[in-house]
Amino acid sequence: MNLNGRTFVMVSSTASAVDQDSPTSFQYWEADGVVWGSYTGDTVIHGRFVGTRDGDVVAISYAHALKAGGTAGGQSTSRIETEQDGRLRLVEEFRFDGDDTLHVSVCTEVAQA
Repeated sequence: MNLNGRTFVMVSSTASAVDQDSPTSFQYWEADGVVWGSYTGDTVIHGRFVGTRDGDVVAISYAHALKAGGTAGGQSTSRIETEQDGRLRLVEEFRFDGDDTLHVSVCTEVAQA
């Protein structure tokens, strides 16, 4: 399993409502256990992340610019799961810097054309 070149969209989050017409989209890259990428959509103008993958666990730090103004950042740990149709799903637990509230989001892989 490798995340390189895969795109995921957010389907649920305890941190905010997900706009089903324009969900946040995440582009992942991976090499030698290092994971990085970018994201945009919903409430985010532009976001970046970097971290590592060990088996089916991805640990990252992230930062993004908010459409409402300002920035946010934090850390997350995602568990990689496989959907019945073979696409990957990320179940992520995350915290924003300066806030101890644990949030959970679910992202599913966009099917390759």
